[in-house]
Amino acid sequence: MPSENKGSKQMKRRTLDIAFSIGGLVVAALLLVLGLVLTNQADFAKGYVHDQLTDQQITFTAADRLSEDEAASACLVRYAGTPLDSGAKAECYANEYIALHMRESAIEDGYPGETYASIGTAQRQLRADLQTATDAGQPTEAIQAELDTVNALRDSMFRGETLRGLLLTTYGFSIFGERAELAAIIVYLFAGLMALLSIAGLVHAFTTKKDETVLLVAHEPVKEPELV
Repeated sequence: MPSENKGSKQMKRRTLDIAFSIGGLVVAALLLVLGLVLTNQADFAKGYVHDQLTDQQITFTAADRLSEDEAASACLVRYAGTPLDSGAKAECYANEYIALHMRESAIEDGYPGETYASIGTAQRQLRADLQTATDAGQPTEAIQAELDTVNALRDSMFRGETLRGLLLTTYGFSIFGERAELAAIIVYLFAGLMALLSIAGLVHAFTTKKDETVLLVAHEPVKEPELV
């Protein structure tokens, strides 16, 4: 009859199954709590973004009123005539509507490709030219008119880029909510899996013979040979 390993001991199979099953149920409960927290955060983010955007009362242009360039944007067509009330809509409005009109304004005023920051160079140059012409007693009407155009364009770009930044920040916040919602679903799946495995373990425990045992082997550390 084979001898047992030194340091090993026997445990009832039912006891071992119950211990692992209870541990699994505890883990499942903790995962469920984590999932509920993530769901709460996702709902908060979604609701907060919706409420804040709805308060702005922004509505996408109706489909039959879109310009040719606007109609070329898939999201402007998709959201046409609807209120701006979600992170995805905020991104669309910022990148496809506001940015488009800023580019068009720059082209119309003779400064294609310019932004709020870059057009500052032209603004400073015109101010310097105006001062030079004034000091020299030269006509300043044309320079002043061009400076007025640049000032108005830069002011419009400032407002546009500020609104774009706010909308894109809102979009980014909504993404955190979506990620939390996805994480919650994954956590719920793991919690459900752990619960099922634990229940299966309990069923196995109570269908196992009471006197059935398993051998638990305690491995002793290997001793290094002493050097003589």
